[in-house]
Parts: sequence; structure tokens; C-alpha cells
Amino acid sequence: MEVIDCTGNEAISCSREPEGTRYSQAVYVTKVAIVSNVLLTAFKFFAGIIGNSSAMVADAVHSLSDFMTDIAVIAGLKVAKKPGDSTHNYGHGKIETLSAAFIGLVLVAVGFGIFWSGLQKVIAFSQGEVLPVPSRIALVAAVLSIVIKEWLYRYTMVYARKLRSDALTANAWHHRSDAFSSIGTMIGIGSAILLGGKWVVLDPIAAVILSFFIFKVAFDISYKNLNELLEASLDSATYRNIEEILISTEGVLGFHELKTRKIGNAMAADVHIEVDRNLNIVDAHEISTHVEDRLKEVCGNNGYFSIHVEPCSDPKTGYKRKK
Repeated sequence: MEVIDCTGNEAISCSREPEGTRYSQAVYVTKVAIVSNVLLTAFKFFAGIIGNSSAMVADAVHSLSDFMTDIAVIAGLKVAKKPGDSTHNYGHGKIETLSAAFIGLVLVAVGFGIFWSGLQKVIAFSQGEVLPVPSRIALVAAVLSIVIKEWLYRYTMVYARKLRSDALTANAWHHRSDAFSSIGTMIGIGSAILLGGKWVVLDPIAAVILSFFIFKVAFDISYKNLNELLEASLDSATYRNIEEILISTEGVLGFHELKTRKIGNAMAADVHIEVDRNLNIVDAHEISTHVEDRLKEVCGNNGYFSIHVEPCSDPKTGYKRKK
């Protein structure tokens, strides 16, 4: 049965992927990226050196950073799948968030490196330095990089959405940032080959411009995941969906003290619900269980929901929301 999940997106099913299956799928996707990055990086270095293109060498370094983040994703997912223990009662899901935040910070460093390298070349050119004209093999490497990296972005993002993995999402955007940088490299190399002379400077200029796109993606990834590490509440749309579940559950006359957060790919919520004070403890417990089941049906079976039951002072007044 298809449902609308707590983030407002169409979910694949009422439950999330089992952790073992989720981990194996995520690792498989990342291993595909590792193999692709190793082969592509080696070819980029070869093309940059043989083709006399400093831009392509810099692009190869960017691809090398992708390989590093691929390793970080696998390490993070491996730890995150471990069940809760005596020292981590809610599991190790935060490791996945930490891994995603790390990738965002690496992207900041990569963006700055591309920006600084391009800026130095522009300054050197303005001072009369002659920039080398690259050969066609460097252009071929740039085009190949764009195609492969865009495919890796789309391939990884499909599984990131399916598995609801922030680490895979961050890594997918890292692939796309490499494609962006390769676009700048392609423009610069292509312009240098076709136009020659002063147009060689388009290579570093394009790299500087594209570095700002990388900064934007890096900021979004870092902010989101660092915020989750600081126990930020779930987004407003998710919060409202949880409220609607509480409001519409039969027997719930009111609620207050609703607190939410994320633990890796799982959602967590604590709430106090009010029920008819004349109910016996069994009936009140059944209402609490029904609320929990409805939350899990929509938010995932791996969620953490703590529901405290309180007697409503005046059940005849009907539903009252308390903040």
C-alpha cells in the first residue's frame, strides 16, 4: 500500500527497508561509485599530464575527493546499522548523519580549492603570464567526466531516496559537483583549443563561477546534517503531519509537549496525550498503542515514539490542542 510519508513525499511502502538490506544496497551503490571514481580519476590525471592541462589535473583531484567520501559513506553506514546497545540505546544512526555532514564539509574544501586555483590563474593571466593550451585528450576526459558523474548522481540519488539516506544524498551531490567542475573544465579547454590566445583564460574563469554552485550545495548539506546532530526538530511539514495523526486518532482528546528529532534515517517523537479520565488503564493503553501504530505506519517502523497518557480534566469540552 502506498502512503504519504511524514516529509510529504510519496513513500514506497508503509515500512522502511530492513536495516540489513538497506545497508547492503547502500554499500553496493557506493562500491559502484568507488570503481567508477578510481578509473575516472586515473584517466583524468593521465589526460591532464599528457594533455598539458592544469585544469584537468585539478579536476582529477576533485574526483579523488569523491573516492575519499565514498569510503566515508561505507564506514558511516557500517557503524550506523549496528543495533542499540547499553551505551547507545537509540542505535548508531547518528553516525550516518555525521558521515553526511563530513561530506558537506569536504565539499566546502573542494569548492574553495577550485575557486582559489581558478582565481590564481586569472590573476596570473592578467599580469601577463601565458597559460598553456591543452590538447584534445583533456577535452575528451572532461566530456567523459560529465557523463559519468551525472550518471552517478542520478543512480545514487535513486537509492538515496528509496533508502532515505542522508549520507547517500550528500554523496550524490558530491558526484554532481564533480560534473559541474568538469563543465567548467570542458568550457575552458574547449575554448582554449578552438579560440586559442587570450581565450585560454575562460578555463579558470569558468572554474571560479562553478565553485559558487559547489559552495551552495555544500552549505545545504552541512547545515541540514549538522543541525540534526544538534537535535533539531523535524521540519514543519512533518511536525504538522504528526499533529494531524494525534488530532484524528479516536480517543485522543488533546496533546501537549510534542517534541521531535531525527536519529539517522529514523524519526523520533515524544508527546503527552490526554484521554477520558474515566477510562481504565487497559483502554487508555490501547489508545496510546493505536497512536504509536499510526505514527509507525506513516513514519516508518524503525521510528522511536514515546507516548505519555494523561487524564483529560473535562472530556466533554472536546479536543483541545495544548502547546
